[in-house]
Amino acid sequence: MGVTVSYDEAKNILSKVANKIPKFLNGPDRVIYLLENTEQLSGEERLLLNNAFNKFLTSMIERDASDIEFGGHGNGNFIWMRIYGKKERVKDLPQFSNDESAVLIINMLNSNQRKALAENRNLDFSYSFMYERKNVNVRFRADAYFDMDTLTLNMRAINPSVRPLEGLGFHPNVLKTLSHTYIKFGLTLVTGITGSGKSSTLDAIIDSHNKMDPAHIVIIAAPIEFVHKSNVAIIKHREVGRDVLSFKEGVIQSLRQDPDIIVIGEMRDPETILAALEVTDTGHKVFSTLHTSSAVESIDRIVAEIHPAEQERVRNRLADVLVGIISQKLVPTLDGKRALAKEVLVVTPSVKAAIKNNNTSEIYMMINQGAPQGMITMEQDLKRLYVSKQISLETAVAYANNKTRIQQILSAV
Repeated sequence: MGVTVSYDEAKNILSKVANKIPKFLNGPDRVIYLLENTEQLSGEERLLLNNAFNKFLTSMIERDASDIEFGGHGNGNFIWMRIYGKKERVKDLPQFSNDESAVLIINMLNSNQRKALAENRNLDFSYSFMYERKNVNVRFRADAYFDMDTLTLNMRAINPSVRPLEGLGFHPNVLKTLSHTYIKFGLTLVTGITGSGKSSTLDAIIDSHNKMDPAHIVIIAAPIEFVHKSNVAIIKHREVGRDVLSFKEGVIQSLRQDPDIIVIGEMRDPETILAALEVTDTGHKVFSTLHTSSAVESIDRIVAEIHPAEQERVRNRLADVLVGIISQKLVPTLDGKRALAKEVLVVTPSVKAAIKNNNTSEIYMMINQGAPQGMITMEQDLKRLYVSKQISLETAVAYANNKTRIQQILSAV
């Protein structure tokens, strides 16, 4: 069955289902109706819709797109993709009405996921399919949510292979601090906005240990993205919402699972932050992420998330367990692709003292002067990319955290 036939047949099924929606239903009630009635499709119809959607994902992979946007008011019936950092309509793929798109999205979900989506108006989940051209199973991180009372979906492709940690450009001393064989405990944060490559860096760290460290690694994430196969290390994957109820529960339960390394997908609430600090304090090596754009902001965010009465205690505990922070961005290059720009903080006695004394504003200058320990500011790394002719001057300034500082150091080039 060719691509065109699959799309045409899928369109007919989608139109049939959409036409059955009672005319008096409007807004989110139309989506709820579909969530409750999509099971009326036959197994053959569901399989055909699934195959049609997988062809969209195949098209996404072959265009080197990182994300696909499907369905919902904002899409205007088009499928959109992010290709080398830029979102654009894909005009050579079929268009679908909001109702038709909702059916395609709902068809991907099991009954528990449909109930959760109806109740929470949002659902994070993982998805995989067989990419036939290369005979490889490709995984995606997906988020279904409501947009002006219509159902929409973002899916991000998960790289089927892990980039070697040694290829990410870290100083040898930083690689030591990341290694469980060198430092047995402590908290390391990988931070950045959505789409900055945090998960890829965490996977590179995990893969590095998997090659040479006979350790037990427990990964708690929402959703699980790259699935590691146990090699020298044994690796357990616990997806929040499927294998464990919450990040906090996953962290607490991990203490009874004999782990050496615990990877927490995100420290997104005070409970998870406190649990992460506690499990690190008990002598484990912990890696986690935050949605922050600099090392100093990451420290301040953790403390600010906690009740004021507890902040001094948390600040002291954080200073005692924090090993390092990697803050990263993916910046557009002159050849139309993207390069990794990063800020790296290695926690020295001076940094510990600054955290405990609530003098985090001093830490930027410590990073700026910490090259011998492997530290680098975002501005210094953007300068490196500019001097090596990988990015433009405008890009260096645009992606800097400290605009004044970047202009100062670039004026000397």
